[in-house]
Amino acid sequence: MPRINAFLKLGREQGCSDIHLAVGSPPMLRLHGELTPIKYRDLTSEELNDLVDEILTDEQRAIFADGDDLDFSYEDPEVGRFRANLFHKITGIGVTLRVIAPEIPTLSDLNLPSVINDFLQENQGIILVTGATGTGKTTTLASMINWLNHNRKMNIITLEDPIEYVHKSAESLVIQREVGIHVSGFANGLRAALREDPDVILVGELRDPDTISMAMTAAETGHLVLGTLHTTSAVKTLDRIIDAMPSEQKAQAATFLAQHLRGVISQKLLRTADGRGRRAIVEIMVNTPAIAHLILGRKIFQIPSILQTGREQGMQLMDQALMEAVKAKEVDPDDAYVHATDKKLFQRFVTDPDLLPQVNLAVS
Repeated sequence: MPRINAFLKLGREQGCSDIHLAVGSPPMLRLHGELTPIKYRDLTSEELNDLVDEILTDEQRAIFADGDDLDFSYEDPEVGRFRANLFHKITGIGVTLRVIAPEIPTLSDLNLPSVINDFLQENQGIILVTGATGTGKTTTLASMINWLNHNRKMNIITLEDPIEYVHKSAESLVIQREVGIHVSGFANGLRAALREDPDVILVGELRDPDTISMAMTAAETGHLVLGTLHTTSAVKTLDRIIDAMPSEQKAQAATFLAQHLRGVISQKLLRTADGRGRRAIVEIMVNTPAIAHLILGRKIFQIPSILQTGREQGMQLMDQALMEAVKAKEVDPDDAYVHATDKKLFQRFVTDPDLLPQVNLAVS
């Protein structure tokens, strides 16, 4: 049994999201968004190298020895499945392991809006799930693929780096491919997928113009594409896609988004009100004719006003979603204040005065 399993088992039993192991520090667990060291000595370089070496393949050892970071999945019957990132740092190596839940959560488990089910009824177009690193994008996408797998009869191809949740084919056929193992990159994986009779293609990350262009081609040619970006709002997502394209293709990208974008789900993870967990809070943009008109006219900055008044179409701004969650006592009000755009709206709910702007009452 790999010795690293002892730390992974502890992390899973404690309900943490990540386990951090780094030379010169004790092992640390991220619990409800905060890092906490466990009672253990500082890890030495030799000790951590030995711990990690036990779970690597020969190919992975060679890649890491060349100086590259390493993303991989680790699974063991005793401790379950984890996503790992192994890296070099100034004092030695470090590894972060993300806990993967044994069961794929449903959309209702995640308390996600019902409009997401409407997105998944589409046969063609692109749906984007966005947010900063660690905000649960992969889990949301897994729940969406899980819904499609159990409710529609489709050929679903996923391109992931690495594979986190493993899907067993149900009503649909689910084919999962990992970047670096089954395909050399997302763009190449997309090219190959288009020759494999797909109905749905999941792209783990739209990280470069080539991948974005291939995803556009897939959506334009009658496929449903799910993808992610590290953007924090619908407006920033649209700007990022258009800005990523060469100058001569920006107008074409805007036209594509106006015609083929189905929606943008932008999410944050907040502490629950009782402090015992975290919950996804989402901003939703549905590509209505009014939204499409603004995209074509390159007036994307006006979109928030439509989101704010688009409740009947299932839309909501992040601040609206945060306020609803605060009033329903579903999230920590202090955490909501930190994540809010218009913080004045949330000041009356804050319980930690240190978070509020300090007023200088001194007079000259």
